Amino acid sequence: MNVASVKRPALAAAQRIVIKIGSRVLVQRTGRPDIRRMRELVRQIAELHKAGREVVLVSSGAIGSGIEAMGWRKRPTTLKLLQMAAAVGQSRLMATYDELFSAHDIQIGQILLTHDDLRHRTRHLNASEAMDTLMEHRVIPIVNENDVVAIDEIKFGDNDLLAALTSLLIQADALVLLSTVDGFRAPIGNGRTRRVPTLHGVTEKELSLALGKGSELSTGGMASKLQSAGMVAENGIPVVIANGRSDAILDRILAGADAGTWIVASERANKLSRRERWIALFHRPEGALIVDDGARAALSQKGSSLLPVGIREVEGDFDAGQVVAIKALDGTPIGRGLSGHSSTELRLMKGKHSKELAALLGAGESPVAVHRDNLVFRKR
Repeated sequence: MNVASVKRPALAAAQRIVIKIGSRVLVQRTGRPDIRRMRELVRQIAELHKAGREVVLVSSGAIGSGIEAMGWRKRPTTLKLLQMAAAVGQSRLMATYDELFSAHDIQIGQILLTHDDLRHRTRHLNASEAMDTLMEHRVIPIVNENDVVAIDEIKFGDNDLLAALTSLLIQADALVLLSTVDGFRAPIGNGRTRRVPTLHGVTEKELSLALGKGSELSTGGMASKLQSAGMVAENGIPVVIANGRSDAILDRILAGADAGTWIVASERANKLSRRERWIALFHRPEGALIVDDGARAALSQKGSSLLPVGIREVEGDFDAGQVVAIKALDGTPIGRGLSGHSSTELRLMKGKHSKELAALLGAGESPVAVHRDNLVFRKR
């Protein structure tokens, strides 16, 4: 395709791309791996790679492969059996990818992550550097959630979110989410729907219309994809949701053709530093600090640190150094930050002035609740 005539130039120009392939794309109805489909997708990724583009593959399918190997008819519901399926299936999945990519003389590298890896600063940086190094040496990273050790508190929830966070982690130019539908579909009456070619952001309206609740072999659905896509697009990275079983789908998407649903990257996205992205996007807040109007103005207009005198309520239980949400009195989110004190300490400190805190904390202890260097404000 002539790039000059493409409808989506940002995708045609993308050099660093994250591609997520869902479970239902990779397996047949029986749950057995669909080798023909995997071979075709690998071919398309190999062509992108040989053209000099950098690709990170986020692949589902480990648990599905394990279910097939164990001869189970349904996806188990207990954590122990899911971990067992992942342990059995992950090596099988990677062996298949290794065989398919080797046919194109391409090396692959496996990266298994939990959400805890990305919210822990050192491991976060290590994961980023590992992917950069692999791509620098023309090795394709294949990323999956480490389901064998993941527990509810540290799980991403589904690979759509993992793909979104991977895109932000490596500062990708584009994210492609492949499922078994041709994009986001909106109702047009009489039970019919139409593909929506372009979305300028994801709102509650689109989420309420999202169809698909996942299946026995997958955990995601269209709502999950839209939420993940919206987060990425808000931070300046374009996203496409498309049917991974459609012919030459990656070739068409990354030539800028009108395939799937394109979620346009926000032009208002802040250029966050890597540290700011880590604070703002890679944590689930452990609690919240409700601040008065004076503190809200000082934070948003003056770029001040948050002092205890401006805190009205402390929600949740958290330790010093953990991420908390900062909200106005009416519940409006203001931003996120690393708390300088535990929730227990802040409940004693809230509403107090510096002189009162000196006696409470003792000499040498900082009274700052959240330092301005550890604050990230909402973009809108």
